[in-house]
Amino acid sequence: MEDTLTVAVRVKPGAARARVGGRHDGPHGPALVIAVNAPPVDGRATEAARRALAEALGVRPAAVSLRAGSASRDKLFLVERPSPELAQALRRLRDGADR
Repeated sequence: MEDTLTVAVRVKPGAARARVGGRHDGPHGPALVIAVNAPPVDGRATEAARRALAEALGVRPAAVSLRAGSASRDKLFLVERPSPELAQALRRLRDGADR
């Protein structure tokens, strides 16, 4: 088992409704779409996305950190000590089914 899992994310700040799910083919490959209410100001949307990702994957927020993309909608997050089921949960959120 690996120590970290890299998750590509496309953040949609200022959304009317916060949600985690869907796919965006971005610069880091297939990315999970995370819509957040927070505006893209002072890192608030990034922080909201980090917390939403942790909640959706069922891990502690402290286990999720930003690796790249602090000023971009396309981000890479690292999840520390992922469980074996985490990759499957991520695919389900991103692609809508077990693949």
